[in-house]
Amino acid sequence: MTHNTPPSLALITGASRGLGAGIAIALAARGTHIMAVARTTGALEELDDKIKAVGGVATLAPMDITNDGAMQHLCRSVHERWGSLPLWVHTAIHTPPLAPVTQIDAKAMDKSIANNIKAVSTLMTYVNPLLQAAAPNAHAVFLDDTSDAAFSGAYAATKAATRTLVRHWQREATTPSAPSVHLLEPAPTATASRARFYPGEDRSTLASPADEGERLVASLFGPRP
Repeated sequence: MTHNTPPSLALITGASRGLGAGIAIALAARGTHIMAVARTTGALEELDDKIKAVGGVATLAPMDITNDGAMQHLCRSVHERWGSLPLWVHTAIHTPPLAPVTQIDAKAMDKSIANNIKAVSTLMTYVNPLLQAAAPNAHAVFLDDTSDAAFSGAYAATKAATRTLVRHWQREATTPSAPSVHLLEPAPTATASRARFYPGEDRSTLASPADEGERLVASLFGPRP
């Protein structure tokens, strides 16, 4: 469903690069204030420059989504400053090294679980009250971008768990105060994560993060005025 009014505020977890950055810029160009969360300060500052270039405004939050205390502080800060959150876009992922499923490194799997499953579940718990406060025009957006490349089993398995959490939230979000929960499928996009899964791929055939971010935002809120 396309909603013609872009949100006034968006929390984007995993905003600094790839599709997270593309979505952030597309929303900022529509007048949405971007709360940008990522681990790398330098990459967030580069995003901020791009957002300013389209006339937008961002608040930068260099944080690790697996840090429970940091995520509590983040959501408390959003509540204290804005009172509610009309849009949460989650694009943060961990892409472990490629490996046969019989040789997956235990630490790499633990990190994938921490980022791609546990952090998502925790954020759902913390962010949901902020979304409910923005009802009935609140949205939670996730990307269904699981790789089917050989040797990406650890990533694919943890992303499948993320997809399951999102689909159950969709089924359960039936009350008037519940947000609309979206699971969007991006086109093949020239991101660093995809380059890891498909080394040697002709990237000229792939969508750019900026173009695909614009397409995904337009699918929710209509074309840019």
